[in-house]
Amino acid sequence: MNDLTNARIVLASRPRGEPVAANFRLEHVPVPAPAAGQVLLRNRFLSLDPYMRGRMEEGPSYAPPVALDAVMEGRTVSDVLASNHPGVAVGDRVLAPGNWQTHAVIDGDRVTRTLHDNGLPPSTALGVLGMPGFTAYAGLREIGRVQAGETLVVAAASGPVGATVGQIAKLQGARAVGIAGGEEKRRYLETLGFDVALDHRAVDFAEQLRQAVPNGIDVYFENVGGHVFEAVVPLLNDFARIPVCGTIATYNARDAVLPGPDRLPGFMSRVLRQRLAVRGFIQSDFNALFPQFLTDMTDWVKTGRVQYREDIVEGLANAPAAFFGLLKGRNFGKLVIALE
Repeated sequence: MNDLTNARIVLASRPRGEPVAANFRLEHVPVPAPAAGQVLLRNRFLSLDPYMRGRMEEGPSYAPPVALDAVMEGRTVSDVLASNHPGVAVGDRVLAPGNWQTHAVIDGDRVTRTLHDNGLPPSTALGVLGMPGFTAYAGLREIGRVQAGETLVVAAASGPVGATVGQIAKLQGARAVGIAGGEEKRRYLETLGFDVALDHRAVDFAEQLRQAVPNGIDVYFENVGGHVFEAVVPLLNDFARIPVCGTIATYNARDAVLPGPDRLPGFMSRVLRQRLAVRGFIQSDFNALFPQFLTDMTDWVKTGRVQYREDIVEGLANAPAAFFGLLKGRNFGKLVIALE
C-alpha cells in the first residue's frame, strides 16, 4: 500500500468563538499497511455533525477532545481495501470512525457494522439510518415518550434529527409543530406532514408559535437553544418532557458570558412548579435500542412513512467550509462529504 496517499484534515489550532479556516490544515501523507487485527479503509462518505464543534474544545465533555495536529473525527461509510482481521473481508462496505480523510487504518473491532444492501443509498447510514436518525428515535422513545393526541414541538426541524423527530411523532398519532430557519425550509416541513411549520426568523415568531399550540406543548425536542427555547418555555404544559440533544445556538460561545439577564432561576422555578422533565442525552446512551431502530427505520423509509433529505458536498477540501455553514444552519438536510 506504499503507493497510496492519504488526504486528511487535522485540527491545527483551537477556535476562539466561531471556527475559521486557520483552525484546520489539509495534509497529504503515505498510507501505512495494516498491522495484525487492523483494516485499511477507503472512505467514501464522511458525516459532518454539530457535535464536532465541541470536540474542537479542550474542556471536559462526554468524550475526549480532538488533539492538536490530529485528524478531525467523524463517522464514514468506507470500503475495505485490505484486512488483517478475521471478521472483516476485503470488499466489505462498512460504517467506521474513518475521520476527515480519504483513507484510514484502524483496528477491525472498531468497524461497527457491515452495511447490508437494503436498496437505499449508502450515505443514509450516516443520516436517517445512522446517528441522527437514532438520536431522534431514542430521544423521542426514551425521554419524550410522546403519546397520541399530544403536541410536540421540534427546533431545527428541517435537519436530519428534527425532521425525523417530527415524522416519528406523527406516526405515534401526535400533533407535530416544526421550527426551521427560512421560508424554503419552512415549506419543506409541510411536505413532511408537519401540522404546523414556522420560520424562527419571522419578526412575530413567538406569537406565531403561541397560536400554533392552543393546547400548549407536551414535548419539546431541543436541538437549538437561544431565542427558540425562550419562546417555547412559557407554552410548556405541566409534566412536559424536554429531550436535549443539542444547543447549537451557543456552541461558539461555550465559555463566554452570554448577554442579557440570567433566566436560569426562573426556568428552574418553572421546572419545579410544572414538574417538567428535562434530560440531556447522547444517542449512545441507548445503544441497546439500535437493532430495533434499524429494523423500524428501514421499514419506515422504504415504505415512505419517513422521508429524508441529504446535503452532499463533493471533496474533502470543502469539509471545513461546509462545517462552518452547518454551525450557521446553511445546510439543508443531512450534511455529507462525498470522498469519491
